[in-house]
Formats: sequence, structure tokens, C-alpha cells
Amino acid sequence: MPNIHTQDPKFFLQMATPEDAALVVSFMKKLGAFQKMSDKITATPERIERLLAAKQGEAVFGVYDGTTVGFAYFHQKSSAFTGRLGLYIDGFFIDESMRGKRLGNIMMQFLSKHALDRGCEMLEWGCLDWNTPAIEFYQKLGAYCVDTMRIYRLSPENLAATALLFKGTKQAELDASLRTDHAYR
Repeated sequence: MPNIHTQDPKFFLQMATPEDAALVVSFMKKLGAFQKMSDKITATPERIERLLAAKQGEAVFGVYDGTTVGFAYFHQKSSAFTGRLGLYIDGFFIDESMRGKRLGNIMMQFLSKHALDRGCEMLEWGCLDWNTPAIEFYQKLGAYCVDTMRIYRLSPENLAATALLFKGTKQAELDASLRTDHAYR
């Protein structure tokens, strides 16, 4: 992938390829540790590689003076509430030693431009309510919080159990669609 030059001559961006899946997972583990949620990061290089290869997820890395120091993982989304297309940032992290150099700003500027280039009208992400530095950073960008909603998620097991309740669903169909081998769990 070619380097994407930025306004900082020491800092460039690089789009991830499926071969970068382990690096994505490495940054997600850093993010999980920072957020005190290490146990919630269950992604594996195989899963991320599958998402990147299928273009169901994308990532961009920030490289400063030859060292990868940041990343963002995102995917395209749409909203029935607004009727708009957007990008959703699922993971965003700058190494602590590199914060304050405006690298996060540059990455958000890139993601904003990338979204517009794709015809998107919004960029969205989540932030833990205790992460005051991140909240202040996002507010300086002009972002606002949609705090009237909680996010709920079905685990793979509960997803399968709920799907089995739908008329006519057979366990064999679910097994085929969930790919019960451990690489996909």
C-alpha cells in the first residue's frame, strides 16, 4: 500500500491489508488495556483477516518516524434514523508516548475526508464515559454525544439460541452459517 502523506513530514498513514490482521489485533489489545477491558478483546488475527479480506472492516495505521504508533479500525454503516451513510470507528488508539503531537487530529481529519470521499455524511464512534481526555478531544473536533441510547449485543451463543426460536430454523443451518470451528467463535 502506498503511504498517505500528512501535514506532518514525520507522520504518514497506511491502509491495512489482510496481512496486517495481527497488527490490528495488537492495537486492539493496547486499546483494551487502556480502557480496562482487556478481557473484552476476543478478536483473533484470523477473524480480522477475514473481515479485512471481505472488506467488511478496514483499518488505517499511523506511522511516525518509521514506527507504527496509532490505528483506527472502521466500517461503513447506514442509519435509518437519519437516512445517511457513514463510517463507524470501532477502534481508535494512539500510543501514549505519542499523544499531544496532534497525530490523533490528523487521523480524524483523514477519516473525515475518507468518509466524504465515499459519499458518507457522518462519522461515528463510541467512547467510555470516564475517558475525559478522549471526550475533550472529540468535543474539540466538534463531535457531540448521542447519550440517550445504550448498545446491546447478542453473543455468538445467544445469537444462535435466538435464531433457533425462529420457525423452521434447524441447528445444522446455524452450524453452517456460524462455522463452528474455533477460528470463527
